[in-house]
Amino acid sequence: MASSKAIPPPSDFVRGLRGYLSQPVTASFIAGGIAGAVSRSVVSPLERLKIIFQIQGPGNSSYQGVGPALVKMWREEGWRGYMRGNGTNCIRIVPYSAVQFSSYTIYKKLLLPEGGTDLGTLRRLCAGAMAGVTSVVATYPLDITRTRLSVQSASFASKGVPHTKLPGMWATMKTMYRTEGGAISLYRGLGPTLAGVAPYVGINFATYEAMRKFMTPHGEANPTALGKLCAGAVSGAVAQSVTYPFDVLRRRFQVNTMNGLGYQYKNIWDAISIIIRAEGIRGMYKGLLPNLLKVAPSIGSSFLSFEIARDLLVALDPKLNI
Repeated sequence: MASSKAIPPPSDFVRGLRGYLSQPVTASFIAGGIAGAVSRSVVSPLERLKIIFQIQGPGNSSYQGVGPALVKMWREEGWRGYMRGNGTNCIRIVPYSAVQFSSYTIYKKLLLPEGGTDLGTLRRLCAGAMAGVTSVVATYPLDITRTRLSVQSASFASKGVPHTKLPGMWATMKTMYRTEGGAISLYRGLGPTLAGVAPYVGINFATYEAMRKFMTPHGEANPTALGKLCAGAVSGAVAQSVTYPFDVLRRRFQVNTMNGLGYQYKNIWDAISIIIRAEGIRGMYKGLLPNLLKVAPSIGSSFLSFEIARDLLVALDPKLNI
């Protein structure tokens, strides 16, 4: 009898599980992970191309133009070239996106004025910025590894076409740890990353919520699926355009110690001065076009899949289905 009492009836267990999954933070965490995996897989070829453009210096002209570069990538590496680094990216983006969306939910509650129901633009920016910092610090080693995987098979003129089998995610991390200074090597470029992510995520969330309201038909509680996609596309384009130079700096620092690329930046200001002197102001916006081309499907599908998954999880609340 004692042992049977210790095991809850299946119906109670299911109700408890549904109650847990329907909690706002839990639902946002799971839905955020789903949103990240969906959005990054959709635009993987453009994501990899953006990274290649970002780290391709003035002495390298192997990849020119979005169309020709995609053709070159397909001809030399096939479908795997388009998806190179996406597995690591998904492993990174699932916890990254999950932490970002769930922490944004938490920070919104913390910053909500007593008795208030709306954060206001400035508080949304702050909540988004803090969520961005939290998610980056939690998952940065996977981000730098993804960058290395995206670059190591690219046939830059100074590197040549690799003919040996390329290492995977864990092998790359182990090599970096062993040969590039230990754990600190897995956080190389964190400074410019945080400098760019904080305003990016803040602007992204604040713009999305403003656009979401704008796209909501009068008298409706939520916009249509198309409205959510459009709101996500606009918010992503605005946030990316404003903070893009920080993204270039992040990628350059992540490959700063890779052989054949020729980057030896001492700090952020040294990197900015060298890039502008050697490549002009356009060097700070390398890869912006493929980045903007991927923004609409990436950010739009991210917010849409997040809201769909979150709403499904919240609807599991047993109190709504007594």
